[in-house]
Amino acid sequence: MNTKENTSVPYKILEIIINIVMYALIITIISLFLKTIDIDKQYYGLYAILASAIIYIFNKTIKPILFKLTIPITGITMGLFYPCINILILKLTDLILGNHFNTHGIFSLFLTAILISVIYIMMDELIIKSILKRSVKNE
Repeated sequence: MNTKENTSVPYKILEIIINIVMYALIITIISLFLKTIDIDKQYYGLYAILASAIIYIFNKTIKPILFKLTIPITGITMGLFYPCINILILKLTDLILGNHFNTHGIFSLFLTAILISVIYIMMDELIIKSILKRSVKNE
């Protein structure tokens, strides 16, 4: 069975949990090495999970709408506008979580958004898809 065809509830829940955990891991790694994202040190893991859950929700709801609205701009800039949508999502997450999740700079955040996308694509190919394939085989 192909993972794209599986629409069972446990599969979808597992997919959401894995994606949120992966985003939390990516955000944590980036916040440790770069100064563009700061996560509250008191409850570091909690705010990383909350931020990744918010980012995941925005990526599933707001991002497709923004992408469709900005296709002409993205086409004119040859794809360079697409990370701006990710910057907007990071800034909205910053706005929602307040002092617990802070983003700094626009130009450095541009590179951070690209880095988050690249790391997520690599993790999706190497880790997420293999976990989801195993879960389908076990059903």
